Amino acid sequence: MRIATYNVEWFTSLFDRRGRILDDNERSARYGVSRAEQLGALGIVFSAVDADVFLIVEAPDDNDHHKTVAQLESFAAWFGLRQRRALIGFPNDTQQEIALLYDPDVVSVVHDPMEGSADCPRFDQSLRIDLDIDDRLDVVTMGKPPLEAVLTLKSGRQIRLIGVHIKSKAQHGALDPAAELRQAIENRRKQLAQCIWLRRRVDQVLDMGEPLVVLGDFNDGPGLDEYERLFGRSGLEIVVGEGLPPERRLRDPHVRLRRGTMAAQPSTARFYLKDAGQYFSAMLDFVLVSPDLCLPAPAWRIWHPFDDPGCYRVPELREALVQASDHFPVSVDIPT
Repeated sequence: MRIATYNVEWFTSLFDRRGRILDDNERSARYGVSRAEQLGALGIVFSAVDADVFLIVEAPDDNDHHKTVAQLESFAAWFGLRQRRALIGFPNDTQQEIALLYDPDVVSVVHDPMEGSADCPRFDQSLRIDLDIDDRLDVVTMGKPPLEAVLTLKSGRQIRLIGVHIKSKAQHGALDPAAELRQAIENRRKQLAQCIWLRRRVDQVLDMGEPLVVLGDFNDGPGLDEYERLFGRSGLEIVVGEGLPPERRLRDPHVRLRRGTMAAQPSTARFYLKDAGQYFSAMLDFVLVSPDLCLPAPAWRIWHPFDDPGCYRVPELREALVQASDHFPVSVDIPT
């Protein structure tokens, strides 16, 4: 079974307010690309990755005028994709939903949020946790509640899936360096709190003995920014269970940085810095699997247009990956 995560930049802007596909030459919300170009590129990418289950980060908006599921299923029908059924969990108010697009001939999928407990409530509720060590509980909410689903294969085997879009640590609107620093630390605290909450859910699933896949955009990774030193570890390492016994740790070979000053680092996203006049890369998207899914060994792949030889050798796919989004898909093949 192939499971993939894909953050599609402003997918919602490829549909009108009634949820109809916009296949035209007007500018998309993605810079320098028309809606028709981005739409066509996405069709190529989804077809090439050919996952049985896609987690779509930043899926089309769900509101009173149009529904995420209907828009994704019309997108699949437009390109004749075998992944023709969609599922959404708890909608949010950011116009960037978390959803699944999957092949119903291979797997059945249901939204199955766990009720949790006082220290790990349901993801559409709130968590009380001391963020700044002042002996006072703060209230934390998930701006984009993770999608919890159960996948049932034709064999009857079940896999629990949690799709995530963890809060960004980026600073917005700071007027001076001091304000920027305060905002960065506050955002890091909130991001870490969401990861602690998510890790508690991982522990609950592991305690139940169920196979688990946690995937999506973590907006984080080991060594990604200077604030990691202040807080001791990254949010991703918290979710993975770094430092815990092997049977409690989730796996993705891209979690650990390659040591050595000349070692190249993997990346799943490519952003343009206007001030610098160049692109920079980041490793933000992961597919984490529980130890029981690692026997026999799964195979991960980052569908990077320049770093993956198979993608680079196919000009149509290489260009489509660049046009479709500022993130690239990550997939894992799990022997079933």
